[in-house]
Amino acid sequence: MDGGTESRTINKHACACSVVASTITIIFGYDTGVMSGAMIYIQEDLKINDTQVQICNGILNLCALVGSLSAGRTSDYIGRRYTIAVAALIFFAGSALMGYGPNYTVLMVGRCTAGIGVGFALMIAPVYSAEISSATSRGALASLPELGTSIGILLGYIFNYFFAKLTLKLGWRLMLGVAAIPSIVLAFGILGMPESPTWLVMQGRLRDARNILVRVSNSNQEVEARFRELKLSAGISEHCTDDVIQRTTQTHGEGVWKELFLHPTPPVRWMLLASVGIHFFEHATGIEAVMLYSPRIFKKAGITGKHKLLLATVGIGITKVTFIFAATLFLDKAGRRPLLLASVAGMIVSLVGLGFSLTMVERHHGTLHWALVFSIVASYAYVASFNMGLAPVTWVYSSEIFPSKLRAQGHSLGVAVNRIMNAAISMSFISIYKAITIGGAFFMFAGVSVLAWIFFYFFVPETKGRDIDEMESIFSRRRVTV
Repeated sequence: MDGGTESRTINKHACACSVVASTITIIFGYDTGVMSGAMIYIQEDLKINDTQVQICNGILNLCALVGSLSAGRTSDYIGRRYTIAVAALIFFAGSALMGYGPNYTVLMVGRCTAGIGVGFALMIAPVYSAEISSATSRGALASLPELGTSIGILLGYIFNYFFAKLTLKLGWRLMLGVAAIPSIVLAFGILGMPESPTWLVMQGRLRDARNILVRVSNSNQEVEARFRELKLSAGISEHCTDDVIQRTTQTHGEGVWKELFLHPTPPVRWMLLASVGIHFFEHATGIEAVMLYSPRIFKKAGITGKHKLLLATVGIGITKVTFIFAATLFLDKAGRRPLLLASVAGMIVSLVGLGFSLTMVERHHGTLHWALVFSIVASYAYVASFNMGLAPVTWVYSSEIFPSKLRAQGHSLGVAVNRIMNAAISMSFISIYKAITIGGAFFMFAGVSVLAWIFFYFFVPETKGRDIDEMESIFSRRRVTV
């Protein structure tokens, strides 16, 4: 095998590490997907109103804000691997509380606990995957957490359909509580995986880092190149041959916020803008409205019956998994920018179509069959467009652009913004569509998507194939290369 082909091959050990790390996002995705259907039965069983439904849906993401901001510093202090274990244990506690859920208060405590786990998971899984992989396979491996989320959402929709056949009091509690099982398995299973070589180098554990690089690289040449770049990025001489060195600089994340906010270099300032911007627009363009409230959308379009609504929602999950999987295969070939811009363009067209069809349904007395079909097609097209670019690129991009020392906490800031926007849409969508009609809500999301496309065109440079520790040169340019 020649060197070029070898360098493009995804290392099996690195792939296995990323897959295991991504399991935590499957659990998060399941919790998101299962809640869309479970809420139908929770509202009936606990007699809660629409405002309480919105709060219950959104509170998870507000608590995830706390988790994501805590996870960055935590992972710098105890390492990436143990941080994944902490996230899994928090998920276990939250799922157990929600599965117990004798009343609305306990359900909310469980949602808040799980939310902290969500913040940890969304911060650490992409960072670990990015740091364990090489430049040529980083797009595919760092997008696995988003694929995991999509698989989890689909599983949540499927479990909704089958558990809905149980009694009212048991069905929704099993929907939410079953996630505790994989959480506890992952908490202990992740301990068998290697630590991030980037984190080990930052701690001065050079021999341990190199040993792991040997396992996750395809050739000795790749090992030496990655090892040299990691040492230089950590401020260690590339000629250093010691097994362990005593770091004189801070290595547990101290002072990072000053470098991000108080005294950022121009490249870091641009990285921060790009990371925060891409996370902001991922949810400001309305995906949570479709993923979380799809049963309500399909009911507004004219579908009747709980089981039919849940089946239509399963189609959303299948579409999401299919297109996120395709995007994972093409991220390292097509590049981040082309997929991102094409994705948002497709979202704009789909949102306009969805807004139009739902407006026609609302203005027509009785069932309007063509508008019903068009609403379903437009919803699926929107989910497909979102997952072919914006969904995976957001998490790959944010986890790869920051320098090693700033990566965990820089990415955690993007995740915090992501969760704030997710919570904002989750907690306001019902109120928004009651105020401006459901069709008007999706026209609004289409307008936001236009702004997102403009932002990405001017502020998000291509990073395909670049080593993770040479991003500063890309963000040192005065303009984005078209």
